[in-house]
Amino acid sequence: MDVLKNGKKIGYNNYYFKFEDNKLDIRNEIVFSTKILGLKIFRVDGKSTEKFENGKLVEFVSETKQNNKNKYVFLKLNKEKNVFEIDGSSFKGEANLSSVIGSWWNHEVLQATTQISPLSGSLKNQEVYFIKKQKIVLNKKEYETNHFKIVSRDHVSKNKHLNFDIWQDTKSKIILKVTYKKYGLWEYRINKYKYSN
Repeated sequence: MDVLKNGKKIGYNNYYFKFEDNKLDIRNEIVFSTKILGLKIFRVDGKSTEKFENGKLVEFVSETKQNNKNKYVFLKLNKEKNVFEIDGSSFKGEANLSSVIGSWWNHEVLQATTQISPLSGSLKNQEVYFIKKQKIVLNKKEYETNHFKIVSRDHVSKNKHLNFDIWQDTKSKIILKVTYKKYGLWEYRINKYKYSN
């Protein structure tokens, strides 16, 4: 996915998938930098890995450099307690198995009531609303999409409040575009995807 701010590409957020038997590994790389209010440089450089077995998340690990801050998440499935155990830079504790990592490749985030921050491990309670069916054009190709909005369910500070608009392809269920506003208009937009063995 391309990362854009106010219509200008500033970086990327790419996912790589590896299937083997009943296992799925997803590797993510995200890099972008921009100026905020024309002055402050905001830079993110991160990597993560999600591991699934039989369709269930069993591990998530991420390390992210956000300006001069180091953020991280180590998540493991505890099969005995039937919970996720999280050691993150913003949260340490347990999460219900219905919680979903807030990754834009995973359309299950549109059915979840709680998402786990892929940067810090914090838990964010959310509400998801269907807005409308909508045609959009990306890379000169037209898509039929469902437009959703994700917002915070709890009263949180403005800088931590969820307020995402999401467009999902009606056929493939792939999330094609995500936008939000924070010191300008941010957009995560799919560039291309391909299936391979």
